Amino acid sequence: MFYLSHTPKFLQQMFPDLIWKIDTLEKELFLSFDDGPIPELTPWILQELKKYNASASFFCVGHNIEKYPSLLHQLVDGGHTVANHTYNHLSGWETPNLDYILNVRKGAKITGSKLYRPPYGRIKPSQSRFLKHHYKIVMWDVLSGDFDPDLTSEMCYQNVIRNAGPGSIIVFHDSLKSRQKLKWVLPRVLDYFAGQGFQFKALDEYALLQKKSTLQPFLIQEDAVY
Repeated sequence: MFYLSHTPKFLQQMFPDLIWKIDTLEKELFLSFDDGPIPELTPWILQELKKYNASASFFCVGHNIEKYPSLLHQLVDGGHTVANHTYNHLSGWETPNLDYILNVRKGAKITGSKLYRPPYGRIKPSQSRFLKHHYKIVMWDVLSGDFDPDLTSEMCYQNVIRNAGPGSIIVFHDSLKSRQKLKWVLPRVLDYFAGQGFQFKALDEYALLQKKSTLQPFLIQEDAVY
């Protein structure tokens, strides 16, 4: 399984229309959780965040929200940002463009958000070119690797504390396969960075939408997405 725990600057510069981190010198970190919400883990995450007065961003799968609508209310009531992670957790690389875009749109309607993160970070240039006119595509600069069965919890923890800095967008996963590692790593990450004077903030949808915004009405023409 190949991936980068830290997104290098050159890669971020190659795709400037994507949000990789937040431009700030303040001691602020932007924790994000992909794939939920699920009853086995999401409430625990919220409890841990609350201990540190931490806000975060949850990139939710639409189908999970439909199954567990009360968890969506908990996220909103906790002051967290709810964002879109498709309706069915589709890989853009393996999905025809029109099917993929319609699935993103369905997820956006359920989450009520114009912030979007592609599952696995896999999105075709043609998909990105179309979607960036309707959403802000949010990636990351730090990936914990909590989904990787070959990594220990300590390795995931080191991925975060070695690579994160002011403005970093950090990815964890709100999923069963990550549960064991996350329950070890998240409290330690929160404690470590709180001890360094960092605050944990949710991504501000309004602010990101104003950043070089080119959002247009969502009218799909099949020949426009290829």
